[in-house]
Amino acid sequence: MKFERFLSIPVSAVFLLTGFVYYITVFVFVEDWIGLRSSAGSLNAMMFTLLCFLCLFSFFACVLIDPGQIPASYVPDVEESRRSDEESQKNGAQLRQCDRCSTYKPPRAHHCRVCRRCVLRMDHHCLWINNCVGYWNYKPFFILVLYATIGSIYSTFTVIISSFQKDFGGRAPLKVFYVICGAVMIGLSATLGTLLVWHIYLIIHNMTTIEYYEGIRASWLARKSGQSYQHPFNLSVYRNITSVSLSLSPLFCALGAGSTFHFSRLIFPHFNYICNLSIW
Repeated sequence: MKFERFLSIPVSAVFLLTGFVYYITVFVFVEDWIGLRSSAGSLNAMMFTLLCFLCLFSFFACVLIDPGQIPASYVPDVEESRRSDEESQKNGAQLRQCDRCSTYKPPRAHHCRVCRRCVLRMDHHCLWINNCVGYWNYKPFFILVLYATIGSIYSTFTVIISSFQKDFGGRAPLKVFYVICGAVMIGLSATLGTLLVWHIYLIIHNMTTIEYYEGIRASWLARKSGQSYQHPFNLSVYRNITSVSLSLSPLFCALGAGSTFHFSRLIFPHFNYICNLSIW
């Protein structure tokens, strides 16, 4: 079942794009820039090869690792559920139930209409990995975006440098090829760079993509009632970052079961807003 995810067209497109970028970077632009037979050229080729390997390894991890399924043994805190509604809202203990799965959902879990199941700490469903990005594979997803951004920026740099050094000698098709490759790499670098900055922002605030958009509506509802809203899982920058278990290896994923999370003590009165929202 997991390996069937590789059969989708977007996943195949990622492999083709990676192979194309690797070939033109190493065998065209690095060769034109400093030559593969030179020590500097060989070093650059080896470094970019390692970077591409890390990208593909992270990509495989994103596709194959289950994003997080709600444990069959998951039971909400019964003691909390017996409290009065006012006390439950104050302590963020409202029960969340999925209408489609007919089961209780832990905090931050959401139902994915594509995967047709609830996913722990769901960030979004990614077309390019044919899988959800959730609690267990968010770390390799972020590492993938990081490595891919570095690789695309490096490739863009080699395209620009080799283009200025290249003597086209009136060969218009070759010049067009260089221009197209440069445009593709600049666009790819800008796209991946934007995605990287976006997820750095989310990690710093201990937030998922879904929670960001839920927070916009929650803020609006809070203002209407004359209150203020803060994201319930925003602890501190250090604790937010370490909660993702950030290391440069995609194998060291999140810690814990993914069904319980620490809350900020400052926001419990407004936790009911984000508990009752679901846009996915």
